[in-house]
Amino acid sequence: MTKLGKLTRVALFSFAALMIMTLAACGNKPSAATETKTDETIKETNYFPAIDRYLVNEIGKFYADGEHCVPIHSIVTVDERNGEDILVWGDFWVFKYNQVGDTLKCVSGGSHPGRMHIRQTENGFDVTGFDQVEDGSNNLPSAKKIFGDKYDAFQTINSDDEARERLRAEGLAVYAKKHNLSVTMYQDYGWPAKMLPPVD
Repeated sequence: MTKLGKLTRVALFSFAALMIMTLAACGNKPSAATETKTDETIKETNYFPAIDRYLVNEIGKFYADGEHCVPIHSIVTVDERNGEDILVWGDFWVFKYNQVGDTLKCVSGGSHPGRMHIRQTENGFDVTGFDQVEDGSNNLPSAKKIFGDKYDAFQTINSDDEARERLRAEGLAVYAKKHNLSVTMYQDYGWPAKMLPPVD
């Protein structure tokens, strides 16, 4: 786990509260979040509330308190052949913010790439387990073990700083609108505030 109590720079972000990036065989391809939803797309988006709950409740509790906990994730791929153990590989993040005036200021956060185990229930979905990539000298070996033949796909997503920063900003804007927050900017510690994009 990489904790950033006071962020000196936060560039590696992803957002998938309503949006995800999936990797097609020929390269990165955005999900159909903004396109006409197929039955499979609708079903896949149902994973996200369960993932968000897990990130907020089980991962977010280890970070410094903030007024707003915003989980973010970029999905590498999903294996849903077993409804009792749906596998979701992704780059998962948790960030906490305080609202100061019209700005959401990041106070803590970190990255948690890995593979989530999700069970389909009558009421939706529950996360039953999480295989996390380890820190330090075990980072690379554990990442390759968890992602397996999906490791290159994970690296492609994880290394796209510009796309993740854009998705982060869009996600925060959606979050702010959903929660009726009077904010127009977000800011990482030690860096200038940035404008939130408009939300339709």
